[in-house]
Amino acid sequence: MCLAIPGQILSIDSSGTLRMGRADFGGVIQEVCLEYTPEIAVGDYAIVHVGFAIARLDVNRAKEILETIAQIPTE
Repeated sequence: MCLAIPGQILSIDSSGTLRMGRADFGGVIQEVCLEYTPEIAVGDYAIVHVGFAIARLDVNRAKEILETIAQIPTE
């Protein structure tokens, strides 16, 4: 099963063929494709699925989701 999770956009690079960015997922920084979310700006949260930002997310909702994820047992 795959999940989409919120990440905060740290930077955006539009110099290449695709609009890309770096996103922070609770301390894990990953490169993500921003082609599907042209409205995303640095500081925004996005729902990211398999490396693609698929929707902009309200900051309060993003934090709520991240808090819920943090409560999931890891064992």
